[in-house]
Amino acid sequence: MTPTLVRQRLSHAGSAARVDLGARARDWSEIQERMLVPLYEAVYDRLDVGPATRLLGLRCGSGLALLMAASRGAAVTGVDPASPERLALARERLLPDPPPRGGGTRARTTARLLAGPPADAVAADPAGYTLVTVFEPVGSLAGDPGGLGDLLAGALPLAGRGAAVVLAGWGPPERCATSSVLRVATKLAEPVGGARTWRAARRDDLEEVAARAGLRPDGSGRVACPFGYADLDSAVRGLLSTGLFDAAITATDAKQVDKELTEALHPHRRPDGTVWMPNVFRYLIARVPQDGFTPRRPWPGA
Repeated sequence: MTPTLVRQRLSHAGSAARVDLGARARDWSEIQERMLVPLYEAVYDRLDVGPATRLLGLRCGSGLALLMAASRGAAVTGVDPASPERLALARERLLPDPPPRGGGTRARTTARLLAGPPADAVAADPAGYTLVTVFEPVGSLAGDPGGLGDLLAGALPLAGRGAAVVLAGWGPPERCATSSVLRVATKLAEPVGGARTWRAARRDDLEEVAARAGLRPDGSGRVACPFGYADLDSAVRGLLSTGLFDAAITATDAKQVDKELTEALHPHRRPDGTVWMPNVFRYLIARVPQDGFTPRRPWPGA
């Protein structure tokens, strides 16, 4: 669910002028991001996230997962070089207001938000981060695991020995009602050769990323994350905010994508007008080896 595709493809497309990246980020923050709250809670409960936790969130987006960890007392650092618009919203959530005019002190915060590469997130504590998270679903776009491997390669040297690394992804397509809707993105994007389009999750996506990063698996789980919207308009805006339909917009146009997305959502509409799609998400907990970070194996074609 990365906004990078918007910049790479829509910047050269005729529909680029109609894409408001600030509004797209706001839709993600206000409509879509909350759908993954059960996932964040399950991971934080399982790992007992609290005051002793030093968390590094990769692809942190607008920061809801970081905010939830900070509310448990964790010191949090978020990195997201791909979306300055989402990161600006994370700053609104996590960083204190400026001091009042005429004096006063700035409120203390344990949050840091960075737009650069993971290497910029050097931990203040020499012991390093105790938890690294990637809650943006792995493998949603074709070729995404390879890019995540590069991101982890830059982040894992900052983690302490034995630190937990959490990867998340979609569950089996048959357990995710939203899969039928997301297939619209793939169908419409077919005319764009080589487009990074949505694909269904594979069983070992998370394990493959962990293995190539030199991480040791240490447990996994599944969490129900239903997607619920107040109406069809909210559902369309929320799903478009994920970035998974960007290649489809490039291949056709925004109006065509809106039309076909709305049609695909109709079977999930309830009598009261709300939209409800049950989904299951997976997470994998892996560990940095006790003897330190092991460089990842190259991805095929790298």
